[in-house]
Amino acid sequence: MPKNISFQKILFVINPISGDVDKSDLGTVISEYCHQYHLKYKIYKTTGEGDFAKLKQLIKTYDPDAVFAAGGDGTVSLAARAVNHTSLPLGIIPLGSGNGLSKDLGIPQTIEEALALITNHTIKGIDTLELNGHPCFHISDLGFNALVVARYSEAESRGPQTYALIALQEYLNYECHKYRVETDQETFEGDAFMLTITNSNAFGSNVKINPNGIIDDGIFEICLIESFPKMAAFKLMYNLYTETPEDSEYTRILPCKTATIYNYTDTLAQIDGEVVELGRKIEVKLLPKSLRVVVPTEPLT
Repeated sequence: MPKNISFQKILFVINPISGDVDKSDLGTVISEYCHQYHLKYKIYKTTGEGDFAKLKQLIKTYDPDAVFAAGGDGTVSLAARAVNHTSLPLGIIPLGSGNGLSKDLGIPQTIEEALALITNHTIKGIDTLELNGHPCFHISDLGFNALVVARYSEAESRGPQTYALIALQEYLNYECHKYRVETDQETFEGDAFMLTITNSNAFGSNVKINPNGIIDDGIFEICLIESFPKMAAFKLMYNLYTETPEDSEYTRILPCKTATIYNYTDTLAQIDGEVVELGRKIEVKLLPKSLRVVVPTEPLT
């Protein structure tokens, strides 16, 4: 990996309302840290209106050494899209409900420790995905979880408890959908509870859907949970939370470099926590090491 590169000018992208984390003191914490290390900085607060175009323009005019996203998966995805395919590295200060990508990258989950990566870090190139042209930096899926994410996005409250309650409510009456998955290695066709596309490991809830995934190996995985009887749900969840999904007869992981997915009965999908309609046919493309991220320095061996 590249050696630590000193950042002297940082752009922070903050979502004031992501997750259930209090951010009232975040500006002060950032200011104190940057003044302590004599760093220049600017803060951009998202509004939900034209953020991507505004952020791209600000990056061009401010010309930072790094962009740090302070928020949840949506904020991270916004900042990642703005710096993807460039030499500008992305830092993450995890302040959302799930913070899945930051956990998989080993980024500290406290503000102070995540900020410390500004002055002590390594730059890591990671693979990213595109689903019908939509960038994905962590996890996308079709089926059950996409439905839960859609309901969660409409909920009045945030946090793991709200997500779990919605998941339980939807599970009771959920019917599996039929898919066809064609990869460069194999083909699957049949009913599935959910279908996850990722080269990462776990959801923000710590469910290890793809425990052996490597985020920079030029391969991604399609993780299938096939139709299963209700009585098997607890055993299946045990396997997912104990990093042993392969021990379940209802799971299948398809490693691949290219894939085409056909939706026969449902077009709802979620990409990095955002609900999208991808249509009946989805082309999945892998972009090797297109995103440079700020991660903890690896210990010497």
